[in-house]
Amino acid sequence: MPPPDPDIGLRQAAIAKARELQKLFDEIVPLRVLQEGFVHEGEQISFGSFKKGIHRARQQQGPAALTILTTAPKPGRPPPYEDRIDEDSGVIEYRYRAGSSEQFDNRVLRAALELQAPMIYFRGIAPSQYQVVAPVFVVADLPDRSAVVLEVGLPHADTQGNGLVSSPDTRRYALTLVAARTHQRRFREEVLAAYRQKCAVCSLREPDLLEASHIIRDGAPDGIASVINGLSLCAIHHRAYDRNLLGIDPRGEVHISERLLREIDGPMLGNGLQQFHGAAILQPRRAADRPEPERLEVRFEEFSAAAA
Repeated sequence: MPPPDPDIGLRQAAIAKARELQKLFDEIVPLRVLQEGFVHEGEQISFGSFKKGIHRARQQQGPAALTILTTAPKPGRPPPYEDRIDEDSGVIEYRYRAGSSEQFDNRVLRAALELQAPMIYFRGIAPSQYQVVAPVFVVADLPDRSAVVLEVGLPHADTQGNGLVSSPDTRRYALTLVAARTHQRRFREEVLAAYRQKCAVCSLREPDLLEASHIIRDGAPDGIASVINGLSLCAIHHRAYDRNLLGIDPRGEVHISERLLREIDGPMLGNGLQQFHGAAILQPRRAADRPEPERLEVRFEEFSAAAA
């Protein structure tokens, strides 16, 4: 049994609020909302300044951190702290704050190990957009690497003040879900940002109708979740692309399947698909973000074979 955590009630309130926001905002919570904090026993409490990675609220009585965060990397740059998810071992390696290992932030991080205190991990997906991972626990200290090891717990079983009581297999599965959601959401945010929040085919700008499509399909050997293997497409053009009813050649020219071009139907077919035959897709401004022609060619061959 870990030592008693005097802040367990505050932690439960914080985790409940963070998970409520996670559901409300479909996994990715805006910074402006997180900055409002949460209420516990009639007092407004902060989730952190979001200017540094490790936070202990001033209302806490115990020594351990309440929240930690990793900011989203800027386009074309590596993240300032390379926190790493290891799905094979079921853990996350989280870096100390730079500087002395004995500075306040690093001490409160290690105190979470001693108390087995449940924390909230805010993972930056895009600028001012955070994924909520809660609860997480520090399970090991790696001073030679200036890092700690985190595991993901269960929101009810592991937040009662008894430390991690869920099974290792359950926690490993929870981390696998976190990793998958991180990859999917980062891919979406990076692709949509590269295409200026527009559909590459029709330039629709409604965020709720835009999706990140893989050029080489997800799950294929080269189907990486990278902007160079992505297209920002509205829902109808994404579905058409996935079903090989719409193709994009290596030059970025749109092709509509011969069957749909011959078909006569309502305005959706004509205005939504047929009129874009022969049009050029919208390209990202940064050359490094543009779809690789070799990937477009591989996928266009699939479209051509389906139409044959």
